[in-house]
Amino acid sequence: MKKIFKTLTKFTHDYEIKDEIILRDHLAMERTKLANERTLLSYIRTSLYLILGGIAFLGMDNLVEIRNLGYFSFVLSILILIVGIARFRQLKKHLKSMYKPF
Repeated sequence: MKKIFKTLTKFTHDYEIKDEIILRDHLAMERTKLANERTLLSYIRTSLYLILGGIAFLGMDNLVEIRNLGYFSFVLSILILIVGIARFRQLKKHLKSMYKPF
């Protein structure tokens, strides 16, 4: 159980001095991973804001013409979330192919 918890909470791979990769490259990969996660969170945040905007537009009973904007906001939110997840997975896969941990 301890081993599973340790692997889940570990954010980086162990660095070993080898000829293939130097410390600078290892740290650059870690910065890129963190930037990728931060970008995914930005996509999620944007998607949530669009959902909130869509709810607000749909909640306006006086302006019936604006309801379509609320539905458009929901659709756009889902598309942005899908694009964000796809880009996150694509870069994560690319990073794994460039650098395989020891």
